[in-house]
Amino acid sequence: MDVLNSLAQGFSLALTMQNLLWCFVGVTLGTAVGVLPGIGPAVTVALLLPVTTKIDPSGALIMFAGIYYGAMYGGSTTSILLNTPGESATIVTAMEGNQMAKRGRAGAALGTSAIGSFVAGTLTVVALTFVSPLVVDIAIQFGPPEFFALMVLAFTTVSAVLGGSALRGLTALFIGLAIGLVGIDSQSGTARFAFDVPQLLDGIEVVTVAVGLFAVGETLWAASKDYKTVETMNAMRGSIWMTAEDWKRSWGPWLRGTAIGFPFGTMPAGGAEIPTFLSYAIEKKLSKHPEEFGHGAIEGVAGPEAANNASSTGTMTTLLALGLPTSATAAILLAAFQQYGLQPGPLLFVNSADLVWALIASMYIGNVMLLVLNLPLVGIWVKLLKIPKPMLYAGILIFATLGVFGMRQSAFDIFLLYAIGVLGFVMRRYDFPTAPVIIGMILGPLAEAQLRRSLSISQGDWMIFLQKPLSASLLAITAAMLIGPWAWKKIKKA
Repeated sequence: MDVLNSLAQGFSLALTMQNLLWCFVGVTLGTAVGVLPGIGPAVTVALLLPVTTKIDPSGALIMFAGIYYGAMYGGSTTSILLNTPGESATIVTAMEGNQMAKRGRAGAALGTSAIGSFVAGTLTVVALTFVSPLVVDIAIQFGPPEFFALMVLAFTTVSAVLGGSALRGLTALFIGLAIGLVGIDSQSGTARFAFDVPQLLDGIEVVTVAVGLFAVGETLWAASKDYKTVETMNAMRGSIWMTAEDWKRSWGPWLRGTAIGFPFGTMPAGGAEIPTFLSYAIEKKLSKHPEEFGHGAIEGVAGPEAANNASSTGTMTTLLALGLPTSATAAILLAAFQQYGLQPGPLLFVNSADLVWALIASMYIGNVMLLVLNLPLVGIWVKLLKIPKPMLYAGILIFATLGVFGMRQSAFDIFLLYAIGVLGFVMRRYDFPTAPVIIGMILGPLAEAQLRRSLSISQGDWMIFLQKPLSASLLAITAAMLIGPWAWKKIKKA
């Protein structure tokens, strides 16, 4: 009953005119950036961080969340009509959706995608509503050793998974940890890694790093690639409404995709790509029309799209309840919370309960808005694809520069922004992930604080981490994840 009362209070805040407007802006922007290939939700949220510092925290976070799950909706449009996934999570959608479009069934493909996204989004927000308080009740019992061990596990798993290679992911993580150490040490008062530069004594702004890596770095990377290939768009033909047969073949994949996507989203398991491919494989196995797969099977659109959207809500569950990001966009959302002096995790539900429940309630509302936006207005979204890419990239760079300069009116921040942007470009060029940099920068100082508290409690005895059953278990899992792949390769060779 407490959950329902909290949710009711959340709806009372989310339904205010101001928050409804921010929710609408967020889901609209999210749909637009999902449609545009190469411009994802992480880049968009990073771009908006500098210009939203004066906005009410609840409104800004509602908008950012709307951008995240809205992009999951929008990515299907280019996948189906252009065979160009707007998001990596919609690669599977392109496989069957584009074939449907070529057969004159683009409307049905877009319809099952939008409705499946709505079904998955709504069901998983219900799960978020009831699962998050349970996770919080467990996590609130954690002490400093348990929190430190949990953060070490998060560093390892997220870096290894997001990096594809444990070495690359951990290298990016340590870059982030080093950036997080820059400035005055809060306990000793000594400068660390400031190199006698006065502007670095206050530390490096998370927003500057996020915009540099995700907006500037990603834009330079995208602009450096060759776009000489001709993109052919399939025209919208036939009715946008699904037939009775389409409904019959879609509802099962929607539910199964939801059940697959949500738990994967709560884990650092590689984002939405794994559950979408898994959903596709399951639907191909269960379908009564397996011969249609590869030629435009509607189940191959319905299941993966539901899994895609369900995973984004699962990511929000872990972010809000534990403060752990399991995707690149979640890492930027973590920076957004910190911009307002908020730390996602169990105490957020205690100290900022109104904001958390307003955010959760807004996700119910946003899913309805997205259903209304996606089906009737698909023609408008398609027109976004006509924006010349040079103009788009130039606009992003100008917007990023003005946003970062506007925070402190410091020319040094601009030089820092583009230095970090070049670093982001180099990392992308050599396949190093950028999300662990943000995770290390944000969670590093928190992990340091928990480490110091733990050693203070134990009077310097490091065995405290092994004497506590939960922290010892978490550290054992971390060690297994680092050593396990190497040991398995050795066993296979033997």
